[in-house]
Amino acid sequence: MLAQSRAMRTTLRGVVALTLAAMLTPLAAVSYEIPADSPIGDALRQADKAVQAIIAVPDGQRTFDNTLGALDDLRLQLQKEVWYTELMASVSDDSAKRDMGWQANRDESAWYTEFSKREDLYHAIKAFADSNPKLEGEQARYLERTLRDYRRSGMDLPLEKREQLKEIENKLSELGIEFDRNINEDPTRVHLTAEELVGVPEEVLKALEPQMSDDIYIVRLDYPIFTGIQNNCDNETTRHKIYLAGRRQAGQRNVDVLKKILKLRADYAHLLGYGNLAQYSLETNMAKDVDTVWKFYGELTPLVKQKARVDYDELLAAKREHTGDANAELHPWDQSFYENLLLREKYAVDNEKVREYLPLDAVLSAMFEITGKLYGLEWVDETETADPPVPFWHKDVKLYGVYDKATQKLMGHVYFDLFPREAKDQGAWCWGAVPRKTWVDGHEEVPLIVMLCNFSTAGEGTPPLLTHEQLVTFFHESGHMLHSLLSEARYYKFAGTSVSIDFVEMPSQMFENWAWDRDILKHYTRHYKDGEPLPDELIDSMISARNFCSGMKNLAQIWLGMTDMRYHTVNDGVVDTTKVGADTYGEVTLFTSAPNTFFEAGFGHLLGYQAGYYSYLWGLVYAHDVAAKVRSQGMLNPEAGMEFRKKILARGGTMDEMKMLEDYLGRPPEMGPFLESLGLKAGK
Repeated sequence: MLAQSRAMRTTLRGVVALTLAAMLTPLAAVSYEIPADSPIGDALRQADKAVQAIIAVPDGQRTFDNTLGALDDLRLQLQKEVWYTELMASVSDDSAKRDMGWQANRDESAWYTEFSKREDLYHAIKAFADSNPKLEGEQARYLERTLRDYRRSGMDLPLEKREQLKEIENKLSELGIEFDRNINEDPTRVHLTAEELVGVPEEVLKALEPQMSDDIYIVRLDYPIFTGIQNNCDNETTRHKIYLAGRRQAGQRNVDVLKKILKLRADYAHLLGYGNLAQYSLETNMAKDVDTVWKFYGELTPLVKQKARVDYDELLAAKREHTGDANAELHPWDQSFYENLLLREKYAVDNEKVREYLPLDAVLSAMFEITGKLYGLEWVDETETADPPVPFWHKDVKLYGVYDKATQKLMGHVYFDLFPREAKDQGAWCWGAVPRKTWVDGHEEVPLIVMLCNFSTAGEGTPPLLTHEQLVTFFHESGHMLHSLLSEARYYKFAGTSVSIDFVEMPSQMFENWAWDRDILKHYTRHYKDGEPLPDELIDSMISARNFCSGMKNLAQIWLGMTDMRYHTVNDGVVDTTKVGADTYGEVTLFTSAPNTFFEAGFGHLLGYQAGYYSYLWGLVYAHDVAAKVRSQGMLNPEAGMEFRKKILARGGTMDEMKMLEDYLGRPPEMGPFLESLGLKAGK
């Protein structure tokens, strides 16, 4: 599953390396000495002037617009001016531009750290709050959340403690960037012969770096290459080598960095009066506290493990039959290969055959048409436009304008960057680079969104073809894109995916269901040669195999979430991350951890999802409940689509997420549809 690797960083990650400072502090500013060589120096200086203008308003003349509204304006203005430079750290082929992107990220993070501790700005906002303004809706929520965030950033503490918090935030910013860059620029390569790569599809072999010699390939760990080998290579030793290389990505360097991060996070929480970082982080989430997360895992894990044991036995039997060894054991590096083998041989799902019916242009057309029917959107290819919102950073990037069919109003722009490059971030993620907002002067900012994936490039004479797993990934990221695109929030603070971390995945996971619907698959797929749709028998096989290995896959999610939680519930922050990860792996999954590996070094979600990785499974439970309602109304029913658009996507963070969900469902959410998706009956 993509979420187990660096992939699917989602909107929360964006393009910058999310650091604890960015997650822990509200957006407020201070006097910060901007580096003379900062690539975003002008933007930061303009933001300083905007802060000064807010402070200069006499307390007796404060209004929402000239205080909090102006604060929201400066946040968006700064975002608009820096996002493109920061994006280059993740996508540019030019090392100088990548370096500028990393530097911009550091400078912005340092500026916001100071910004969040600025007393004169804090007192300006307090003065407005103390005037007892009569606020409603988003404005009332904005003031309440801003004061809450100031409290959580330590503004009520003595100056000495605030200085300690600031020092920690700056250190965490640097360490977070180092951690992410170590992953992004990991030099690991595995040298393999053609014989060692038997069974690997030709298009994967073509994507490898130039051969050292006629029979030795240089293998990177890019996601399409890694999965192409794990899923298809008949040589177990090769799968083992690639698996171990993946589990050592970013190396001991990141293990050491992570230990420093965990200690500093614990120190930060203590200064604010919390026992540990998890207590601090969960306070603002739907879950609210650590006990709720452990209760969630306590209820779910035995049910998922019940299904996982069935999966394990099925894979083990397949390996013994395939190898002719009645005593063969199943290992983690076998799982994907035997899943793929059984899909072909038992469930009649040949992933390589399915790919032939999923050319990228058909997938894009499907998403455009589906969102057109559900949400009333019209997509216009504006790649050749004479005046794009920002310059294209690579020849493969495409630009689309999105319009409301009923009004012809521009809803936003979406940049698609879908193919792997050596210097580009791995995985798949979507970033609302510029969110929707109404400025204080009344004009509206439309969203600008960047979607990045790493789908295999085309072979000679063949268009880019997606696996079904990649189709699911594309629909997942499209769900994030729609969340940003269809926001109707007035303020930057609540726009689109600006929701609690354990709600942000729900809309994207819900949208994955369109990649599994029979009618959708029949209507929107087409063979890249003759245009024929997926055969009925292949669709039947795919749907019947949907919950195949669902137990083992979700146990892996539980392992990652529990490991993350255990890292962040150690009160002093001193953690043997490798031992905790390995012990939890052995406790939760049906495997034991491979020695001399340290998966945590490449676990990029630890930057933005600290004590929050449970959100993926938490959100998935809700997503299945929501999808069950949509399915009962019709997967392409415009009324059902508009209800979801208005009650979930449009609202962003403008109201409590649980109340939002209950309002949409008409009842509290239930776990039954998720259990059914695993092949289990609710309550069993």
